[in-house]
Amino acid sequence: MGTMTARWCLLLLFGLALAACSSSGKVDEVEPNIVPTKYKQEVIDTLTPLLSDPTNLRDGAISEPALTTVGKETRYTVCVRYNPRDPNKRYMGVVERVGYFYGGRLNQLIEATGGQCAKAVYKPFPELEKLCYGPKCA
Repeated sequence: MGTMTARWCLLLLFGLALAACSSSGKVDEVEPNIVPTKYKQEVIDTLTPLLSDPTNLRDGAISEPALTTVGKETRYTVCVRYNPRDPNKRYMGVVERVGYFYGGRLNQLIEATGGQCAKAVYKPFPELEKLCYGPKCA
């Protein structure tokens, strides 16, 4: 019985050592309001699959990232404005979207409502207007 008890004690100590290694007790928290640096490319990458025809967009414009109160939180946001084409290649009219960032990365890009982008200071966004896909783009 002495050897069996020693084995159980050794196994218990080994288990406790593994548990101590796997959890340091501190949680790695992400700073939510890191300034987004690659925001334009992230907007393009997120927006492209949402468009029925991502080529020949008109009136592309984007705001600089700005800290904005969102509910009870403060987050970096950008506003994007563009005129997309429908599947029949007809322009649909100007669309505004607001992008929310967390930890310096784009978290959401949704249609702006209720004046969310009313105070946005837009700058031209030619990268958005130059989107091109297929063999003609190379």
